[in-house]
Formats: sequence, structure tokens, C-alpha cells
Amino acid sequence: MSNSQKTLLLSGASRGIGHATVKRFSAAGWRVLTISRQAFSEHCPWEGGEENHIQLDLADVAALRVGIETIKTKLKGAPLNALVNNAGISPKGPSGERFNTLNSDYEDWLHVYNVNLFAPLMLAKGLFDELVQSKGAIVNVTSIAGSRVHPFAGSAYGTSKAALAALTREMAADFGPHGVRVNAIAPGEIDTSILSPGTEELIKELPLRRLGRPEEVASTIYFLCDAPSSYVTGAEVHINGGQHV
Repeated sequence: MSNSQKTLLLSGASRGIGHATVKRFSAAGWRVLTISRQAFSEHCPWEGGEENHIQLDLADVAALRVGIETIKTKLKGAPLNALVNNAGISPKGPSGERFNTLNSDYEDWLHVYNVNLFAPLMLAKGLFDELVQSKGAIVNVTSIAGSRVHPFAGSAYGTSKAALAALTREMAADFGPHGVRVNAIAPGEIDTSILSPGTEELIKELPLRRLGRPEEVASTIYFLCDAPSSYVTGAEVHINGGQHV
């Protein structure tokens, strides 16, 4: 790693939006540290590979604390220019049914909130000094489900994403005086492997009448971590083909 090379830490890197984001930043010359529950895959086409990968279950708070120290070790005193909190989970019932407020338990909610809300906060706080060192940027990935009841995303997922949007505002206020910007993106129906059956019916109601592409989301994330957005903080950018209107 050269002294001028920027560094990104990305959670949820193994597929979809995360995968596209790694490729976007790698193409721009960034070093990318990745976090996922899975071990590094040989099919991931970016430099650094296994050396820059941290296998970590973000639902495990104790493991996350250890993982933050591992990340610091991999940084070797270098600044962290961007943190993208992309990991998120939305569990289904035994028959694939949507988890709502009546058919889910406290343990289900705690698991979802640990990954979707508390892990982003813990990573940001744990790597605060490294982010301040670079006057870096944080991007939290929320969801269209955070602003409305979604036919497929569960109640715990939707409310955790709404809370993450609120957390983004709070973090922007707290981190801003230290030179760190905090924004969020709220994707809608993106063409990834986790789309639910019936999504094609939703597309008919979208103003743009199509799914979003992971690359389009990745480009927006890159913008929020790069110099052209240097006066943007506390924002939530909707990437949903007009689904929110």
C-alpha cells in the first residue's frame, strides 16, 4: 500500500451491492478491506483478496469488538478514508413468509438490529480515530423499506433501516465537527440474488419501470466518499427509480 492510496472498509461484500462497490473502488485504485460472514471467495475479482478480508459475524457483539482490533492491525496506522456499512439481514419464516410484528420473536429482532443498526455504530465508533485522521466519509446503506411497509422486507428489517437513517443524522451531527461526513443511501428494488418472487409486479409501478443495477448504487456510494461530495453530510439519497415519490 502506497502512502497516497485511499482505503475503504466495506461490510457485506460477498454479493450484490457490496460486490459491485468493491469493484468500483478497486477500479479507482483504492485499497478495499472487506467484511462478511463468509470466508474470502476465490471468485471475488479484486486485488488484496484474502489478505484484506475479515470474516466476521456482525450479529456477534463480542466478535465484532475483536474484529475492530483486527481491522486496526490491517490498517497498520494508516487512515481509513471511507466506511460503508452495507451488511444487512432480513430473515424469513420457516416457509419463506414475511416476518411481521406478530410472527417474530425478540431474539429475531435482536439479531436483525445487531447487524443492521448496532454494528454500523460500533464500527464507526471503534474506527473513529482512523476516520478522523483522513477526514473520511461514512455511508450507511438503509432501504426503501425504512420509509414504508414493504411487501417482502420484514418488520424488524424495515424498522432497523428507519433507525439507521435516524442514526445517520445523529452521527453526522457528532462526527461532523471532527471532519468526518456521514450519509446514507436508500436503495429500492435492485437486481441482485436476494430479490423476492413478485418483484416484477412492483416494477410496473415504478416511474422508471425497471430494476436498479448494483453498479448504479456503487457509483452513488463512491460519489459520497469522494471529493465532489465534500459538503454533503447528514443526507439520505434515494436510489429507487422513483419508488419513494
